[in-house]
Amino acid sequence: MEKILRKSENKSVNEGKSQAAETVPVKPTTIDAYIVASPANVQEILQKVRATLQAVLPNATEKISWSMPTYWDGHNIIHFTAMKNHVGLYPGPDAIEYFSNRLDEMGFKHSKGAAQFPYKKEIPYDLITEIAVWCSSTGNHA
Repeated sequence: MEKILRKSENKSVNEGKSQAAETVPVKPTTIDAYIVASPANVQEILQKVRATLQAVLPNATEKISWSMPTYWDGHNIIHFTAMKNHVGLYPGPDAIEYFSNRLDEMGFKHSKGAAQFPYKKEIPYDLITEIAVWCSSTGNHA
């Protein structure tokens, strides 16, 4: 991610001088900026996840919420994020419970409100579509 330099306002007790400048990551404020700031090897996958969600949630607004790309329509519908080894999908606990058997059958890890899709496996865009549609149509959301 992009970084900026900002001088620390903390002063050394002994020296009375500002400490060296520290590097602070700039948080993206748009999904475009989020994807561009992600590692190059996952940008295409993130673009495909985004396109998948845009196609099935045409009335949703794209925004960054909880530092993640988010689809919002009166409430957060679904989030996704780039992790070191996987795409994280955050549709909320009800969606994960509803789709848990499918996620298990396909060999994807999941927790209370999130699913993990490793980069080394084929990303299940059809399943992402189904989860997003389910979240939107049922009102169960992230």
